[in-house]
Amino acid sequence: MSLKKALLAATMLALPVVANAQPVTGLYVGAGAGANWLQSTRNDVDRDSSFAVRNLGLPSDSTKFKFDLGFGGVVSIGYGFGNGLRVEAEGNYRQNDIDDVQIFGARTFSTGGRTRSYGAMGNVLYDFTMPSFVPQFMPVVPYVGVGAGYVWHEYDNVTGRAGSNGRLTVDDTDGQFAFQGIAGLAFPIAAVPGLAITAEYRFLGTLSPDLDARVSTVSNNATVSRGKIEVDNYNHSAFLGLRYAFNAPRPAPVPVAPQVQSTAPQAARTYLVFFDWDRADLTDRARQIISEAAQNARRVSSTRIEVAGHADRSGTPQYNQRLSQRRAEAVAAELARQGISRSEMSVQAFGESRPLVATADGVREPQNRRVEIVLR
Repeated sequence: MSLKKALLAATMLALPVVANAQPVTGLYVGAGAGANWLQSTRNDVDRDSSFAVRNLGLPSDSTKFKFDLGFGGVVSIGYGFGNGLRVEAEGNYRQNDIDDVQIFGARTFSTGGRTRSYGAMGNVLYDFTMPSFVPQFMPVVPYVGVGAGYVWHEYDNVTGRAGSNGRLTVDDTDGQFAFQGIAGLAFPIAAVPGLAITAEYRFLGTLSPDLDARVSTVSNNATVSRGKIEVDNYNHSAFLGLRYAFNAPRPAPVPVAPQVQSTAPQAARTYLVFFDWDRADLTDRARQIISEAAQNARRVSSTRIEVAGHADRSGTPQYNQRLSQRRAEAVAAELARQGISRSEMSVQAFGESRPLVATADGVREPQNRRVEIVLR
């Protein structure tokens, strides 16, 4: 199987109590919230503030802001293309209180205020498939993404005091181009197809905002100087959230023909064994269905047992022919293990030529990934 197919594969589980881990197809919405760490920023105040430096008796150096651990959240609406690729529009908000301010190299002894960031982003994300050795009862979909947009960064009455009579106050908002990287895990919820819990890390940064700053005296709050201060805005966020895809496929039903008494005339009975996408191994539910077919074959004295493998249209016809053959052989081997002689079986493979549900080329249809056991 090619690397592209391996990356686009989605784990499709046959048990109705297990979540569907297929990639998102169609419209979805999501939301998340959690902790936000805003990196400290150190920047030079512009030359207009040098007058304040001389008159307040402070050393001329730079201003550094440090922040407490804060919080943030995102809401999004997006569209999945069914091959792992998703695009979405996002609104976001983050807030952190000021922890410490250093003004012109002198540590302050009084601080206050908070910062906020809020804006809109456009994101492109990609869902991966976990390797086959990951237990099927714990489906998880890792994903990564990048985004770009516009974010406003606000300093709300951020104040630091240093020296005997100096105070710096920054109270302004500036919007800048924003960029972000995303890495996360989605955990589908079995009871609600389409619903998943998400856990993710986000890095959000912007170009440096320019904010108005005022230097004043502590004694009478007289303005000594005004100027611009350039700050950094680099955020690290850990969010938990929920995502709901509106077009998530529901588990396919497993039809089983009703039993009739062995004394009645016997009609052909068909049992359907379903498979995960691009897989030929048997699930516990598949083994249960094969066991039922083997028991009924002995009870009604079938004269012929037909085993026919099929595949959906998500791969090439040649690959799907081989895949359907492997599925048919897996079912035949399990029937033999259940006591049915191989001489009683007719094993065939039809690839994608006989779909149970008609689809366009390239569509992954769970009900077409099957083996039919017919008792005659």
